[in-house]
Amino acid sequence: MVRKKTDKVYQWLLAYIDEHKFSSNLKLPSENAVRQRLQVGRETVRAALEQLQSEGLIYKVRGSGTYIKKETALTRNLDTGSAACKIGLILQGQDSSANSNLIDGIVDGLKHTFPEKKTDLNIFLTDNKFSNERRCLQTVINQDFQGFIIDGVKASLLNPNLDCYQDIYEKRIPVIFYNNYYKEVPYPKVIVDDIRCADQLVHLLVSAGHRKIAGIFVYDNYQSVEKFQGMVKALRKYHVEFQDDYVKWCVSNEAHDEKFVKTVDRFLKGLPQCTAIICCNYIIYRLVRKALQQRGKRIPEDYSLVCFDYSGEAWEEEGITCSISQGYQTGWKLAENLMKMIERKDCSGARYSCVMEPKIYIGRSVKTIL
Repeated sequence: MVRKKTDKVYQWLLAYIDEHKFSSNLKLPSENAVRQRLQVGRETVRAALEQLQSEGLIYKVRGSGTYIKKETALTRNLDTGSAACKIGLILQGQDSSANSNLIDGIVDGLKHTFPEKKTDLNIFLTDNKFSNERRCLQTVINQDFQGFIIDGVKASLLNPNLDCYQDIYEKRIPVIFYNNYYKEVPYPKVIVDDIRCADQLVHLLVSAGHRKIAGIFVYDNYQSVEKFQGMVKALRKYHVEFQDDYVKWCVSNEAHDEKFVKTVDRFLKGLPQCTAIICCNYIIYRLVRKALQQRGKRIPEDYSLVCFDYSGEAWEEEGITCSISQGYQTGWKLAENLMKMIERKDCSGARYSCVMEPKIYIGRSVKTIL
């Protein structure tokens, strides 16, 4: 387990180095920042840093911090040596718990699908930024990768990196998306049926008597937009009026900022009749929960709460009614389908897509007000 956690930190830092080796920002995040970001211990972070230092990729400056050794990073050979198949995994990287489960699923899926074939999984993080995605794609596009698994960046917006994807498609390199995908490219995807998930969550609230239901969504995230569309469709299906004022939109960066707690607080104060809140993901849920606690509000006594894609491990302990993130299962399916594409030399096709059924947990966070 210790080795596995160290490998996780090592891969995260290696991806950070690959992203930033072209930029002027060559300083690594502090040990505390990495520890908090990945939810690991100090010794685990230090072990990963020592490994990178022994490989000549970083150096420490006393009293200043740890820096990328640019000349080494730029010449680092991405070749897999004896590995027969090199896979690129491009993550947003903002939900470490979900990413960890996804990576475990991909690794196990690769081993199970073709156990005789050695694979090398290279992880890259975009932090949901177009510029980072472009650097990732440009870095690996001529590095003999056999396939890519990708979580799209701000996928509800027009992507400025479609030329890179066109280049990859022309090279006949298989790509499979998950969560967020680009409608402009012909690649398959593995997603959860968020429309059906929204229907189930809304139905639980409406059945308990709720009619004033608020929702908080991320508008530059295609997956979140689909969840919103599912909520609206479900409200109409169950004869509840949709009101625009009961929806709060934010951008991805806001959703990862503690300052958003105050925004949530102001939003809810403007809805005195609101009795229930739908959170579009686990990160939004945590911020909403904190905002309610700071106001002295209780769940479900004061507000009922449901959540899409709960990626933590405490849904039973917290009693949150939610759809449970299926990171591991998604990772396994992604690996299985991508390897089929590679074996068949096929770089597109709906037959490699998969829409997974949502997994709903009914907790104690919905109050009956009939």
